[in-house]
Amino acid sequence: MESLLLVKDVEKKYGKDANTFKALEHISFEIDHGEFVGIMGPSGAGKSTLLNVLATIDTPTTGDIYIGKDNIAKMKEEKLADFRRDHLGFIFQDYNLLDSLTVRENILLPLAIAKIKPEEIAKRVDEIAGTFGISDLLNKYPYQISGGQKQRTAASRALISNPKIIFADEPTGALDSKSATDLLESMSSLNEKHETTIMMVTHDAYAASFCRRILFIKDGRLSKEIFRGSKTRKEFFQMILDELAQMGGDVNDVI
Repeated sequence: MESLLLVKDVEKKYGKDANTFKALEHISFEIDHGEFVGIMGPSGAGKSTLLNVLATIDTPTTGDIYIGKDNIAKMKEEKLADFRRDHLGFIFQDYNLLDSLTVRENILLPLAIAKIKPEEIAKRVDEIAGTFGISDLLNKYPYQISGGQKQRTAASRALISNPKIIFADEPTGALDSKSATDLLESMSSLNEKHETTIMMVTHDAYAASFCRRILFIKDGRLSKEIFRGSKTRKEFFQMILDELAQMGGDVNDVI
């Protein structure tokens, strides 16, 4: 079975000549359909740069990035915009909701742009809102709901078009512990029940413990990966803490 995401020898450089800085160096890995993968490492290690390159927000200096059979690293911007809309989902720390639209309208926006039939849109909105526990908020506006509810709205919007892969950048960073847990449990449930493929960048070992596999990045290179396997989430959480401690520096620096 071919990988859903195949990253081959990706590098990202900034600057020129003597002032060149390598943010990513010889990055190669695969993500299969239905995986929930976390990316972790110290501040400045290259986590967000990697996510931005994979999510088509930025372009690699060299290397190939395949999503299915499509090499998005070599795709022209016009085609890339369509690919991004049709096949990728994004969850960011700052929600990116439109205040002038209701929760329902924010969620359905990708489907409206894709000109999906109204009855199909209504069905999908009801299903995803139920999954994230926000069915009673659909007629409210973003300023009327909590941060956790905003993030679950953003997650619903990201998933409404059934993307091939979800990219999540510190999705729990602005949430309290209960809201973070609610979001992570919903994401984990979608991954397990519907085989939704998720790649999540996070500083937080607790958030990472919901993943099935963790890739650690240090100084722009992949340094190690660990698998949850048959371990409980609590056991995996401790594994992650131990690995972060071994990477050097204060553990609190990367959690």
